[in-house]
Amino acid sequence: MHYLYLVVPLAPLAGAIVVGLWGPKLGRAVSHWLCILGVAVSMAASGFILRDVLAGNTFNGDVYLWMTSDGIKFAIGFLVDPLTALMITVVSFVSLMVHIYTIGYMADDPGYTRFFSYISLFTFSMLMLVMANNFLQLFFGWEAVGLVSYLLIGFWYTRPTAIYANLKAFLANRVGDFGFALGIGLIVAYSGSLDYATVFRDAPALAGTTFNLVGQSQASVLTAVCIGLFVGAMGKSAQVPLHVWLPDSMEGPTPISALIHAATMVTAGIFMVARMSPLFELSDVALSFVAIIGATTALFMALLGVVQNDIKRIVAYSTCSQLGYMFVAMGAGAYSVGMFHLFTHAFFKALLFLGSGSVIYAMHHEQDIRNMGGLWKKIPYTYAVMVVGTLALTGFPLTAGYFSKDAIIESAYASHNPFAIYGFLMTVVAAGLTSFYSWRLIFKTFHGEPHDEQHYEAAHEAPIWMLIPIGVLAVGSIVAGFPFKELFAGHGIEEFFRESVKMNPDIIEEMHHIPETIALLPTVMMVLGFLVSYLFYIRRPYIPVRLAKEQPMLYQFLLNKWYFDELYDAIFVRPAKWIGYQLWKKGDGFIIDGLGPDGISARVLDITRNVVKIQTGYLYHYAFAMLIGVAGLITWFMFGFGGQ
Repeated sequence: MHYLYLVVPLAPLAGAIVVGLWGPKLGRAVSHWLCILGVAVSMAASGFILRDVLAGNTFNGDVYLWMTSDGIKFAIGFLVDPLTALMITVVSFVSLMVHIYTIGYMADDPGYTRFFSYISLFTFSMLMLVMANNFLQLFFGWEAVGLVSYLLIGFWYTRPTAIYANLKAFLANRVGDFGFALGIGLIVAYSGSLDYATVFRDAPALAGTTFNLVGQSQASVLTAVCIGLFVGAMGKSAQVPLHVWLPDSMEGPTPISALIHAATMVTAGIFMVARMSPLFELSDVALSFVAIIGATTALFMALLGVVQNDIKRIVAYSTCSQLGYMFVAMGAGAYSVGMFHLFTHAFFKALLFLGSGSVIYAMHHEQDIRNMGGLWKKIPYTYAVMVVGTLALTGFPLTAGYFSKDAIIESAYASHNPFAIYGFLMTVVAAGLTSFYSWRLIFKTFHGEPHDEQHYEAAHEAPIWMLIPIGVLAVGSIVAGFPFKELFAGHGIEEFFRESVKMNPDIIEEMHHIPETIALLPTVMMVLGFLVSYLFYIRRPYIPVRLAKEQPMLYQFLLNKWYFDELYDAIFVRPAKWIGYQLWKKGDGFIIDGLGPDGISARVLDITRNVVKIQTGYLYHYAFAMLIGVAGLITWFMFGFGGQ
């Protein structure tokens, strides 16, 4: 069985290397089938591993020892337990669906083989991240998914907006990764190891260790470690205030929107916090910080989704909001519940992104929902699966999202974390907003009168390669909830996760004893959001327009994303440009060119140009100069030496 552990990450890597180097020579068909085969083999191996892990077989060991320095091992190793088995199965499955979908969506793109190479490489990077048994490999996977996402977001590199978006994503993630690296550095400094098992074993001792923060004030080493790691998660999972990159990343092709924002890159932060639960459970401050950021993001992003008009950006803001939900569960100490929502969210969010791609394909790459309308008649299959994804996202009873989202809200209510009640209130309000903007997307896209007759008349269903994956994901969006509820949010947690996740078992028990009114509140908010959306966009479509005109400041405030981009431009970008300009003009231009080496050489040339004029070639000029020299010497001897 152990050889399958290598097969899982290396199969997609092999496809990425072969197609990346020889794709144009191999041709499109051979290239896409090689990449699909690699990911399919990885998914099959993941399935066998999951079954083996459920039977009680786990693994934790090094595969390759790179070096040892000062007693610290730098190695490549795998930790295969229920948490890992779950993640590799979800990642490889969603990646396979995206690979198949790409055959149809990117059929006319000149960078076809390059795109397949990139997405296979992205899958490899994510699998290495989730299978790691040490912080070195975790950091490698963490940075690798960031690098490949940079390549994918800027895939259409001739578009200035795409280049701007991938640079923005790269820089925002670097900010988060700085905190992530500091957290790992503190771990190495105080525990002397990069190995998970060793660090988790020494965690109680770290909890009692402090260091000088400022002056004589002391701070907990473990709290600093957890907050540093979580800052990395804030960047990777697009949490406030490091969220600004994710909506702009929609500049990339739709398949990578699904791959990055459904079950892979953005969920890396969720997985990391769950994996580090033995550390986070020992720091109430860190858990409170996680809960505050997650709750704020859940509501903040839901508010922004209400006024967006780009179909992919609406789904992107929804992703940020749902990630906030997951972090609320993590902050409440219900790590398995957060992983439950990660699991279900992978299905319906990948479905919504790929379904949106089908709409964009039908509308000849039109993405503004204000230019759509009435499409259910033209693309009924896409309409049906998009409705299924919307039902799951909004938490409609018996769908996958219903069980996981409600469990998060219940865990926040049951938690004893002082900020969990804040998480509960924010997620309840966000549930209503999620329902509102999700149905707004459906109503404006598929119902009402067409707003672009030319594109509407030419609209048709996407190729079969695009329809098969969204159909499979639609089934998952329905059935991935109830059968797994006990494993993630019931009494089966102890059996399923065992030692993978450290969490307070009392919270699950308390979740089952919360008041009935609290348990029904998310469903009530979901219905309320649907009714308001139906009223605004089906029965009284003039109301939103009137509200926008009556409240222009509020509308612009939300439409411009609370002016976070402008704020960062004023605080960071403009000062950086000013400093750069001053260093260029004053530092380089005046000091170096004017006074430095260039300045000295220029002055020497100036002096020589003037001195050379003395050499006139006339004898009487030279005689006169000699007389002046003799007179000067006589004066010097008479008044200089003579004075002594």
